[in-house]
Amino acid sequence: MKIGTCVRFRSVSALEEQLSLLQKYGFTTCQLLAWEPELWTDENAAVINELFPKYGVTISAFWCGWEGPKVWDFYDGQLTLGLVPSDYRQMRIKNLCDGADFAKKLGITDIVTHMGFIPENPYDPNFASFCVAVRVVANHLKANGQFLLFETGQETPVTMLRCFETVGTDNLGVNLDTANLILYGKANPVDSLDVFGKYVRNLHAKDGFYPTDGHHLGREVKVGQGKVDFPALFRRLKELNYDSHVTIEYELAGDDRLDIILETRDYLQQIIDEVYGK
Repeated sequence: MKIGTCVRFRSVSALEEQLSLLQKYGFTTCQLLAWEPELWTDENAAVINELFPKYGVTISAFWCGWEGPKVWDFYDGQLTLGLVPSDYRQMRIKNLCDGADFAKKLGITDIVTHMGFIPENPYDPNFASFCVAVRVVANHLKANGQFLLFETGQETPVTMLRCFETVGTDNLGVNLDTANLILYGKANPVDSLDVFGKYVRNLHAKDGFYPTDGHHLGREVKVGQGKVDFPALFRRLKELNYDSHVTIEYELAGDDRLDIILETRDYLQQIIDEVYGK
């Protein structure tokens, strides 16, 4: 099991600086996060294909963003996030397909994104049309030999499972964000594995607390200081024969950010060694 981190692709020069840091501190894997479609060019793909081997880093997944507004709360988030809002759906279908085509040029098979607040009511008309949109993207990725991974957070585990069953393609998976299920008040991440565990192909190691009001998400904290029971999580993942990537995602700003990421890696590695054996 490899522990990596998230790398945001904003420019080639900034990307090389980040890869140099990863090499310096012994990271050999990362998720590549990309929100700007204008960067998904053949020229950039060629440069990236040279940079990553140069620094000894493998891309575990491509986190594909989409255009349009995005508000990370319980109110405006319903109207702006992912493929759920019909106003932005066609544009974002294209974004995800274009991003997947770019990732294919990098040899990446797993495409991750947030789908939005999937309706929990299967009779909600928006649930059916949303699933049609997901199927369009999933089929495009299937032709590329790729998987479409839902990052957890805005939906309950059973809602995500219902979507998978409705869409019906065999290339849907889960990017388990251990904190998001808590931050959005949707589930305990350990228990969520009882619902969709077999679909997990990557995970974001993150921690936090449940929401304390009906408008805002819960509070993110350093891994090991929140509600996520990481020893129990890895024990359950081992039962599910998960032995893939663990990606540190730390979204809080601060001068000590690098120190916290390195501290998190050591914390997680100790747990993984205890659970899986060195």
